[in-house]
Amino acid sequence: MNRIYTQADWINRARAVLPAAGFGNFDASIVIARGDGSRVWDEDGNEYVDYLIGSGPMLLGHGHPEVMEAVLGQLPKGMTFFANNAKGIELAEAIVEAVPCCEQVRFVTSGGEADMYAIRIARAYTGKPKILKFEGGYHGMSAEAQMSLAPPREVNFPTAVPDSAGIPQGVADEMLIAPFNDLEAVASLLSEHKDVAAIIAEPLQRIIPAQPGFLQGLRDLCDKHGVLLIFDEIVTGFRLAYGGAQERYGVVPDICTLGKIIGGGFPLAALGASAEIMAHFDKAAVGAEKWLMQLGTLSGNPVAATAGLKTMEILRRPGQYERLRELGQTLMDMQAKALTEQGIAHRICGDPTLFDIYFSNVDPVDYRSARHSEPKINAVWNSTLRAHGVFKSPGKLYPSLALENDDLEMTRSAFKHAAHAVSEYPIAPT
Repeated sequence: MNRIYTQADWINRARAVLPAAGFGNFDASIVIARGDGSRVWDEDGNEYVDYLIGSGPMLLGHGHPEVMEAVLGQLPKGMTFFANNAKGIELAEAIVEAVPCCEQVRFVTSGGEADMYAIRIARAYTGKPKILKFEGGYHGMSAEAQMSLAPPREVNFPTAVPDSAGIPQGVADEMLIAPFNDLEAVASLLSEHKDVAAIIAEPLQRIIPAQPGFLQGLRDLCDKHGVLLIFDEIVTGFRLAYGGAQERYGVVPDICTLGKIIGGGFPLAALGASAEIMAHFDKAAVGAEKWLMQLGTLSGNPVAATAGLKTMEILRRPGQYERLRELGQTLMDMQAKALTEQGIAHRICGDPTLFDIYFSNVDPVDYRSARHSEPKINAVWNSTLRAHGVFKSPGKLYPSLALENDDLEMTRSAFKHAAHAVSEYPIAPT
């Protein structure tokens, strides 16, 4: 007779073979068994409305029947080739048609990989070494990206603080750090440092919106100083709008990175730019010294490309983004109502397609202002939500198009319970 393993059993098994008992992605105290539509179930059978959605890719929900049908149609034809394939080419065509800055794309497997190559191609194209990034901005796990993402101490700008062990000081020396939403600081740095290859930015930094004029101001400063502008659209691409933040905000970068949704739940990401910039991936076009080597075993994987193509086809249908925004706004309003009724100070921050709460009286505009007045309150909020069937990350809530009325009602009830729990916390803000 086969043993049935509980969640506790799986956690114990994980402790033996995984550092910190997990994959490094999410809370290791929960083990997900399956997902279907808007819901996920853990290994003990507990059911949740899913607002983590795989950290963003499952915008259509789990197991969307049209995506499943497309993937099952591809599997017998081959799972990977390490060679060009028609589905990958079709996906590249669809991305180029949708995303304003992309004349050509190159596929990779993860968003962090795409960001790494975006930085590298900016250096190759400009011949300059330095990269300017914003404190608190997340751009994957490369050495450059792991600078001042979540610095343990505040230092004077533009000093870079490594977030990880194993990064040489030489990497920090080539990074400039600025506060998000501060054009004056960026202008000063670009005037002082003439060897900046690129600015890399999330158009929506985590959940902090760019203030009016900030993104266009970056575009103008980059043009003035001969610096490339990179938009990290791993999260915002095909979420804020079909054409991403570029379409939503009307500001076109030189280079962008894409991931999550374009793989339809499978490992796939990309970077895109003009044909002139992307020529650095073509040795015959630029010569050996300016050529940027890039390859990956699963780059352009046909199963992932198939899932991405079908997901994008569905997102192009009329009303999809209007519905996503309507769902998101409903959830934002539910949160605000539950917290306001309890007299709890809060700021709902982000975009209806991606947002969360800061328990604070301060409007978040950058990393240093985007803080809870008491971090333990956020832990109470999130743990109570999970106890009442809402599955989300500690700092983000992703709506999906799979949500139905019963999901919203379950979530409304969870918000009320969580707000009550926060109101009873000994040092809850008022």
